[in-house]
Amino acid sequence: MSNSSTTIVRPVYYRIIQRRGNGWAFKEGTPFINLFNAPLLSQEDIFAAFDTSMKKVAIALFRINGGKQGYYIANILDKKYYYCGTQWEDVKTKLKELGIGRDDPI
Repeated sequence: MSNSSTTIVRPVYYRIIQRRGNGWAFKEGTPFINLFNAPLLSQEDIFAAFDTSMKKVAIALFRINGGKQGYYIANILDKKYYYCGTQWEDVKTKLKELGIGRDDPI
């Protein structure tokens, strides 16, 4: 059973990235539904499918907030980038602001 405080449901083109120290940690998740039985792609392949790369996204993220520590969201479909904050809960809040997800009804 998933822990609702750590589980995030999002479209594949929304990528969650954490700035730690001098590097960027691209968070990988586990798909919970695969309606078309499509093969699972590597991070690099997902970024390439949306005509970008992890390096290009890291540069864009650095530009929006000067590389401030914390969590970021990259919409690699529309090439839009967002700073969330320093806590994991900030990611959920930002996704809700973007119209993705809802409060757990339980």
